[in-house]
Amino acid sequence: MTTANKRQSIVPAPFQPFYDAYHFSPATRVGDTIWVSGQVGIGADMKPAEGMRAQAQIAFECLKGILETAGASLADVVELTTFHTDLRGEMEAFAAVKDAYFPDRYPSWTAVGVTQLALPEFCVEVRAVAVAGSGKS
Repeated sequence: MTTANKRQSIVPAPFQPFYDAYHFSPATRVGDTIWVSGQVGIGADMKPAEGMRAQAQIAFECLKGILETAGASLADVVELTTFHTDLRGEMEAFAAVKDAYFPDRYPSWTAVGVTQLALPEFCVEVRAVAVAGSGKS
């Protein structure tokens, strides 16, 4: 196996406590492909933000930061999967935030309605697959 194909855990410093406590990588990179674990709307104070828009914004900011640590950007996202506790009721609010982070070059996207996420206050969870360098014009 070449070095380029070695599996690499991507753990930005703020995520180290989660990595240690819950035993999962915020992202894993093999070659140019990066799989980002689900991101939720929890702030630096470790409390869920209030409402869909605020939670979605935090989740996308976390996604952006993880990708940057991995040597990629939001432009490199090729697949987005989102999990919603009120898919139909909050889709318009979520889509407005998503579109601010993906104004063009839209990734493939699957939105899934779920009955619960890790904490009862969570509205949405966002996971992604990116290919580093693929978003460059």
